Amino acid sequence: MRLNEGLDYHDLEGQMTPRITVDEYEAKMGKDADVVTLSFVVHSELAAEDLEDWLERGYDFVLDAGVSEGEVESGKYLVFAELNRRLAVPERIVELLSDLETLTNIKLKEWEVIVDDESYDADADVLKQVIILSPHEYREKKDRENELNEYREIAGLNTKPIYESVDEEIKKFISIANI
Repeated sequence: MRLNEGLDYHDLEGQMTPRITVDEYEAKMGKDADVVTLSFVVHSELAAEDLEDWLERGYDFVLDAGVSEGEVESGKYLVFAELNRRLAVPERIVELLSDLETLTNIKLKEWEVIVDDESYDADADVLKQVIILSPHEYREKKDRENELNEYREIAGLNTKPIYESVDEEIKKFISIANI
């Protein structure tokens, strides 16, 4: 039985962690330079499926949504949403999180937005400063990071992982998670 036969007020209360990551995972619907990937942690498979359905049906700017194939931790699933990488992404993230309050009872100010392993408030003006909003800028950042990694290697330092160069363990996890 699926809960989404009509999600009602606070149906997902207690079912989500008030944390969203931006661009932590590779895009499924296109190139990372063109697509921003959001991920949510949900505490049951049925609730994850309901959130996936809600995202896909409720927002024309969500290109695709999906649920990890298996648990990422005991009883926890990831739900992914993909958006075109555009200037409107910060406002759209804030809109999603604001709307989620009706389902989760999590207020906008309680959400933590993770970008490049740093935590930020769910504020569009703040997110505009930390999320790469243009495909061109994204490609430039990756090119700079590749160049810096070459210098890091020469200096004997650890290189910084880049999304396109994923090690085998991460590839296995991504495959299992169907992302």
